[in-house]
Amino acid sequence: MKTNKQNLLRRLKIIEGQIRGLQKMVESDIYCIDIITQTSAVKQALSNIEDKLMEGHLGHCLVNQIKKGQVDKATKEMLKVYQLKRK
Repeated sequence: MKTNKQNLLRRLKIIEGQIRGLQKMVESDIYCIDIITQTSAVKQALSNIEDKLMEGHLGHCLVNQIKKGQVDKATKEMLKVYQLKRK
């Protein structure tokens, strides 16, 4: 999990840099399509982080809950993850 955490933090720092870059682009009146291209890249990067987090949660946390007999809790969390991902 430590390697995964470090990887996620590295990715988030990259996204943070992309957001700062977007702010500078808007301040500098950069061509709209160029800004939209960058916002699309940020959304994809966030979606990738979300996917990794969900993969870890489903493959580790929920499995442990089920092993401990917390099936109702695990089911509710799976449904919540599904609903959040559909937004």
